[in-house]
Amino acid sequence: MTTVGVIGGSGIYDLDQLQDVEEVSVDTPFGAPSDRYITGRLGGVKMVFLPRHGRGHRILPHEINYRANIYGMKALGVEWLISLSAVGSMREDIRPGDIVLVDQFIDWTRRRPSTFFGDGIAAHVAFGDPVSAPLRRILLDAAREEVAAGGGGERVHDGGTYLVMEGPQFSTRGESLLYRTWGVDVIGMTNMPEAKLAREAEISYATVALATDYDCWREEEEAVTVDAVVAIVRKNAELARRIVARAAARIPAERDCPAATALQNAIMTSPDAISAEVRERLGLLIAKYVR
Repeated sequence: MTTVGVIGGSGIYDLDQLQDVEEVSVDTPFGAPSDRYITGRLGGVKMVFLPRHGRGHRILPHEINYRANIYGMKALGVEWLISLSAVGSMREDIRPGDIVLVDQFIDWTRRRPSTFFGDGIAAHVAFGDPVSAPLRRILLDAAREEVAAGGGGERVHDGGTYLVMEGPQFSTRGESLLYRTWGVDVIGMTNMPEAKLAREAEISYATVALATDYDCWREEEEAVTVDAVVAIVRKNAELARRIVARAAARIPAERDCPAATALQNAIMTSPDAISAEVRERLGLLIAKYVR
């Protein structure tokens, strides 16, 4: 059975369509995940859900234990991972309420552990195309169908670059204007190092970005406020859940994307130089490649 993970961002703290729901705690070598995982079925698909900020939204973006979150998904058998993320728009034609199926990231974070490796083992995964193309296409089609059916939202954008900032403060106007010169399409605080860690864990990853505001580059617009963001997030949270439900039934059991074998030629350390402690800590990730 295909196992699909979903990480819910601001305003999305559950998947209410699930059947046979259970809550699962996962211990990881990297500490505690954001919350207990919620497992269940959606049709014939096994689903694993985690609220990125914890239920009640109590964890700031830079406080999220991204390594534990992704390790836990891997431990629960997740091979496909959908990120639902609130973002600010950096383009006039991406309006609040729009959906963007991003295909690139710029990592502008500063103080977040971004790899499972180190401490006795070196690995370098390819990350030129950070999003799973097959999963992104399935989500794009599902989003377009939901919007066309009157399910909510404004427009769906095919592709875009998501700049991940450190936060927790929103951008200065100077920063926002600079990012626009880089060709950035949306901005947020959470998809890095999440996407990098998913690739190291050989999990296929894609983002449904929900535009909530125009950041602060648009001078005729009022400055970004939590109230404005939350209002749009609440409006689109149910739409995001329906997109996931529509997409989940189409996700194949077999994977044909680089994430599926990301570690195959990535581990640089000689097997005889890898300690028993490292093998135990990272066995979930490396056992099939390190004998």
